[in-house]
Amino acid sequence: MSSPLVLYSYWRSSAAFRVRIALNLKGLAYELRTVNLVAGEGEQHHADYRRLNPQGLVPTLLDGERVFRQSLAIIEYLDEAYDGETKLLPPVARDRARVRAIALGIACDMHPLGNQRVLKYLDREFAVPEVERQRWMQHWIGSGFEALETTLAEHPSTGSFCEADRPTLADCCLVPQVFSAQRWGVDLAPFPTVRRIHAACMALEAFRRAAPDAQPDAPRG
Repeated sequence: MSSPLVLYSYWRSSAAFRVRIALNLKGLAYELRTVNLVAGEGEQHHADYRRLNPQGLVPTLLDGERVFRQSLAIIEYLDEAYDGETKLLPPVARDRARVRAIALGIACDMHPLGNQRVLKYLDREFAVPEVERQRWMQHWIGSGFEALETTLAEHPSTGSFCEADRPTLADCCLVPQVFSAQRWGVDLAPFPTVRRIHAACMALEAFRRAAPDAQPDAPRG
C-alpha cells in the first residue's frame, strides 16, 4: 500500500531539506516527487505545480487530499498529526517558544536572503557578478550565525542539540543552513556551538538520508 504522504522536493532546497529531516525523524514513509528548480524556466512554474503551490516554491506536502505548504507549517503539522518515533516540539511552552524562535530566525531572517529567486533577481535586474553574490551570501549567513551562536552558546537549555538532547524543529532548520553556508564558502570556525550541533545531527541516519547528496535528483558524477 502506497504512503498517503507525498513530498514535492528539490535536492538542494534548504526548505525541502528541513521537511525531509522531519519525516525521517518521525519515521514516516513518503513518496518523493522531484521538482527541478533550475531546468529551463524551472518546473516550479509549470501550471500543474502552481495549482498545488501558487507561490511556485518547494516543499509541498500532500497528505491524502490535503495540501500543505511552507516548511515550518508542514513540520508542525506532521508533529501534531503523527505520533511517530519522536516529537519535534518540546512539551513545555517556554521550550517550544525557544525552539520556534531559533527555527524562525533561520527560516525567516537568514534563508530568504539567499533564496534562489532572490539571487536570480539580483542577477537579472542588477547584473550582480557571481563574486558579489557570494559576498552577499557570506555576509547574511555569517551575521545570522553570529546571532545564532550566541543564542545557543549562552543558553542553559542547549544540549547535544539546539534544545536539550533530542533533535527538534530547530535542528531541522540549522542543518540545512549549515549546508548552505558550506556551499557559499562561509567560514564556520567562529561558530563552535553551531558546528558541534551540526555534527551531532549528521551522526543520525535521519539527517544523513535527508541530505542533498543522498537525494535521487542530486547530480551524479
